[in-house]
Formats: sequence, structure tokens, C-alpha cells
Amino acid sequence: MNSSTNKKPIAPYLCVGLSTVAYNISKRADIKRNLDNIENCIEGAIETVNINMPVKIVALAEGALTGFTDEVFDLPHTLAANELFIEIPGEETERLGKLAKKYDTYIIGQCKAIWPEVIKDRYFNTLFIINPEGKVVHKAPKNHIWCRERSCTPHDIYDRWVELYGDGIEAFYPVLKTDDIGNIGTICCSDGEYPEAVRALALNGAEVVYRPSEAMPMTGSGLSGGGSWMIQNRAHAEFNSVYMICPNVGPVYVHPKTEFPFNVSGGNSHIVDYRGEIMSYQANNANSIVTAVIDIEALRQFRVMNLNSNWTKDLRMELFKKMYDKPIHPKNLWLENEPLHHEDVDKIYRDNIERMIERGAYTRPYFTFEGAKYQGAKTTEEEWHELQRLWDDFIE
Repeated sequence: MNSSTNKKPIAPYLCVGLSTVAYNISKRADIKRNLDNIENCIEGAIETVNINMPVKIVALAEGALTGFTDEVFDLPHTLAANELFIEIPGEETERLGKLAKKYDTYIIGQCKAIWPEVIKDRYFNTLFIINPEGKVVHKAPKNHIWCRERSCTPHDIYDRWVELYGDGIEAFYPVLKTDDIGNIGTICCSDGEYPEAVRALALNGAEVVYRPSEAMPMTGSGLSGGGSWMIQNRAHAEFNSVYMICPNVGPVYVHPKTEFPFNVSGGNSHIVDYRGEIMSYQANNANSIVTAVIDIEALRQFRVMNLNSNWTKDLRMELFKKMYDKPIHPKNLWLENEPLHHEDVDKIYRDNIERMIERGAYTRPYFTFEGAKYQGAKTTEEEWHELQRLWDDFIE
């Protein structure tokens, strides 16, 4: 019996996760080189697999448009915000929008972007979705970053973010709800290292979750493909009854004069179904794809017919709500101050560890040794403008 008379069923469709070789950029215009490659790969991927059924999602990897220049060179945050990164929507999403329109598909991607409507001189690691009409219909920030990422997050400017968007889960983990591909949530890389991220999306209605890219050693630990990154994504899918789309970035050229790229990610892209089963897997990440059938109606039947494995229906919320009353990582770090360089940020994370010991969550070991630390050197603005010569004639 059809109880949703105002709705049409969503037909199964193919999703493609795309891994592309990437070049680090020195300015926004350099993104064109990566977009040229992405465009060729999208066309090749769709025309290869759509003989099976229509492709309705093409998902790009983190770093596909820009590489990771700001992280590799430890650039001053404000410099990177003003010289490297984009606005969304903008000319880059417009170009991807033409491909979405041409192939009647959604394109899900990531790019570090400025949000001038929120705060100036800051950039955010931003997830976006372009619809088949070529329009940006979803934009969301990355909320957790690893210790070598320079991006700002909503938590780093928490008071300003809440002033604009409120403090509900949807302000930090929005979900795009559609009539043709289901409900899509987006996180990125380090976001997925926290079970709360996908749980928040699931409680907001997500049925498909995009989580692009992860680096070694996480993607290469253990014997099975995908390492702990794969373990996390299978767990997210199983705990929340969602599909996980997880393309990983390809080998990255540090600069155009580099003879060979560095494979920082280790590959291992995959798509996981809502029971945590691997549907598609690809070890290679040099312009390669994963693809699988997404069946939203099957997921919805599983969620509403089942009394056992659709775990979120049984959550006893009151038991957990006090877990988060006591902060660990300080908020508003970059509301007034520019985000710090890697070595200085390490001290913030060390203080977080001390807070974990003080609250009894961690026990201090018997021996004390030097821990992980930044072993590189930051780049000043003057040094960066010298380094930019490596990109001379790049896009020509």
C-alpha cells in the first residue's frame, strides 16, 4: 500500500566516485589545470558506466580542485584566503555546473573557499552540491580538521556562526533533501573520525553521506584495503543506515616543476551500503573511479520495516547528553586572531590532551617521551612570493 501519495518512488541510480591526479595551486587561476583533468575524467567515467543505468551522482575527492598548497607550505592563513581559494558559487562551480547540466547529474565536490558573508580573511574547507540544472544547491563547512590543516571551522568562529545560522545541528550538518536522489549529507576527511558527524547527518535525515579523501597511514593500515578509513566508513554506514561515498584524491604534484607526484592519500576509494557492506572498491587512485547502485527505496524500506538493525530508532538520548557538557577543544580560536601555523597549533592539541587527562578520560603513562611534533618550517609571505615562480607558465 502506498502511504505517500504525493511522492513518486526514487529509481535506483548509479553513483560515481572519482579519484583524480591533482596539482597544488599557487593562485586561483591555477585551478583551471585541475578542472581540465576533472572534466575529462567525468566524461570518461559517465560514458563508461552509464550503459548499466543512469548516473545521478558524481562525487569528487578532497583536493581535486586545488591540491593542498596551504598545508604543504604552511602558508599564512590570510594570504591563502586572499590569493588561493574560491567563492561558492563562482566560476569553478559554474564550469562544473555545465557538466552537471550536460549529463543530467548531481556533482558533489569540495574546495577550500572564503565565506565573506560570514567573516573576512578566513577560508573554510567547503563541501558543495551542484544540481542537474547547474546550480549550487548545498554548501556546508568541514567541522573537524586534522592538525596539519590550515582551514577555519565554524567552531573556530562559533559566536559569529551561531549569530548567523543558529546553534541547531542543521547549522553545522545540513542535509540536502531531494525528490530524485534522496537526502544527501556531506562531511570531509577528518570529520569522519568522529562518530557524531555522520550521526548528526542521519538524525537530520541523511540517506547518502559523502566523505571524500583521507591520507596515509590511515588508508594503508592493516591488511585489508582502505585501512582504518575503510573501517570508519563501514561503521558509519552500519550505525546510521546510510550509504557512504568515499572517493580519495589521486597523486598530488607539490608544484609544477615536480617530476613525479606524491601519493599522499594511498588511494582505496570505496562506496559502502547502508549495512556497512563494500559495494565498490578501487585501490588505484590515478584518474580512477568507484561506482555502485544507490537504491534509496530499499534503504527506506529497511529503516521502517526492520526492528533490529536500524539502530538510530533505539537511541536513548538522555543517557548521552551530559557527555558533551564539558568542552575539550576551545571555541572561537580564530574569531579575532588569524589561524596559527602548524607548530603553534600543535600546542593547542597538546593542551587538549592535558584536558583529557584532567577529566580522567586519559591516564598518564608511566614514562614520558617527546610526542609527535611539526618537523617542517612555516613559509612567510615573502618566501611564498618567491616560491610562486615555480608556477610560471603553469596554466599555459
